[in-house]
Amino acid sequence: MFHVKHCAIHSIKQRWNHAMPSPERLVILDRDGVINQDSDSYVKSLDEWLPYPSAIEAIARLCRAGWSVAVATNQSGIARGYFDIDTLDAMHRVLMRLVNQAGGQIDHIAYCPHGPDDGCKCRKPLPGLLEEIRDTLGLETLKGSWMVGDSLRDLQAGEPMGCHGALVKTGKGEKTLAKGVGLDNAVIFDDLSAFVDWLLAGGQSST
Repeated sequence: MFHVKHCAIHSIKQRWNHAMPSPERLVILDRDGVINQDSDSYVKSLDEWLPYPSAIEAIARLCRAGWSVAVATNQSGIARGYFDIDTLDAMHRVLMRLVNQAGGQIDHIAYCPHGPDDGCKCRKPLPGLLEEIRDTLGLETLKGSWMVGDSLRDLQAGEPMGCHGALVKTGKGEKTLAKGVGLDNAVIFDDLSAFVDWLLAGGQSST
């Protein structure tokens, strides 16, 4: 079972009896465009939330190999009135169930419900969501963790926290790659599954 709470930090957490994560064995994922299909019109309903099957299995493979997984996602559609927190929670319940069924788990989902002009501290590229993940998981630092996203702002959120950056070409990834800005320290992959293949094969040792 997992526990959902509504509070100032806008989070959803799954409570399991498992070892305390370490930053060097933690992967933080953006959601839209990495785990599920993105949409320029926003993912506004459970029917529109369409996971990549290979991404669900990739998360489970990470967990089976002893890695911890968290999610950090901007969800300004809430501030824009396109959907509400209950709808977002429903999407995340399905995500957690699918990952559980595949043999994995997500330790924490941190989301920003604010719009770009709200002046919050959690909307990526600011690092607030990652700070929440660090604190919720009881870590002193995220140095050595991975931040995986399809946009530059995902990678920028991880930089001040000491995260390695990985860009996937799904979602907005191809457009981000075409711009070629701010990617000097990032590793590039076709999708989340390809990143996990590389990571579990020892690719991290080459960074």
